[in-house]
Amino acid sequence: MRASTSRTRFVVSAIVVLVTAHGLSGQQPPLLPPGASFQVLETYLESMRGQVGIPGMSAAVVFDESIIWEKGFGYQNLASRIPATPDTPYVVDNLTETVAAVLLLQCVEQRRIGLDEPFQRYGLSAPESDATLRRLLSHEAPDGAKEPFAFNPDRFAQLTPLMEWCAPQPYRKSVAHRILSRLAMKDSVPGTDLHDPDLPLPEGLFDPGELERYRRVLDRLAVPYKVTGRGRADRTDLSATPINAAAGLVSTVRDLARLDEAIDAGVLLSDDTLEIAWNPATARDGTPLPMGLGWFVQSYRGERVVWHFGYVPNAYSSLVLKMPGRHLTFILLANSDGLSGPFQLAQGDVTRSLFATLFLRLFR
Repeated sequence: MRASTSRTRFVVSAIVVLVTAHGLSGQQPPLLPPGASFQVLETYLESMRGQVGIPGMSAAVVFDESIIWEKGFGYQNLASRIPATPDTPYVVDNLTETVAAVLLLQCVEQRRIGLDEPFQRYGLSAPESDATLRRLLSHEAPDGAKEPFAFNPDRFAQLTPLMEWCAPQPYRKSVAHRILSRLAMKDSVPGTDLHDPDLPLPEGLFDPGELERYRRVLDRLAVPYKVTGRGRADRTDLSATPINAAAGLVSTVRDLARLDEAIDAGVLLSDDTLEIAWNPATARDGTPLPMGLGWFVQSYRGERVVWHFGYVPNAYSSLVLKMPGRHLTFILLANSDGLSGPFQLAQGDVTRSLFATLFLRLFR
């Protein structure tokens, strides 16, 4: 079920025909939600889900800070035939970077840290001597690299101690209390390791009620699958992991919609900060990068598109795509790597994704 080059071309061509036939490519946000276009979206998402090998998928569209459409496709657990829903929790992996970016940019707004201050100023070890918050948030490659951009989650994860320097507490507590609890993201968990009742945690990190709620959410976690070329879905065993700046968050499309709504409403960051974060950063040599600060940024038919993805090979994948000028966001979570694996999204071009292309053509 992997998306081969010929299959990808076929589906993209089909999308073009579909959009032309339904006359949707020029519709404006005030006309949303157009019932016909959501019916088309559902039909093609279901078809594409099968083509790229996704057992279960959840999706939502946010417009003007409210969910206007949501749906589950397939199964979050094939063996038990449990359907995927908008409340199904998934490991979102590198989408966690957007949460880290919010927390760290709040620290910048509070003047506790600087975008261009070297890590040594804070007494922290750094991946390289000239590492700064701006360079790591934008995935700018280290000095001397062949290319100015290198998407490297392991390097991004080294921002975790910087957040702990800004807010002197374990990183996962900042995520839990400054983001998840504040926004009532009740089906999100800062790390799959919290399912273990014997996990040693700092005293007072979470109260018993919080831990019990996290464990109930993780009991419902979508089962991860590896889908073979013949379409067979085999359950994948993953080790439990804590959260860091680059990965580890568990969430649902409804909870990610709450985060999206709070960002757009200015609850978490100022408009000035978002303008910096949602414009391409610049490398040392002046080359524009495909990322701003914590988000990929590119232009599609003259309109700014802000996005990010998650990718756990043979297990989970995710995609969040925003059109800020239209107050429109598309959220997808899956229990295989089919949303990301076939499309090489780490290269910084969301139009490689069949799912992103479908949405952009329907709603641009």
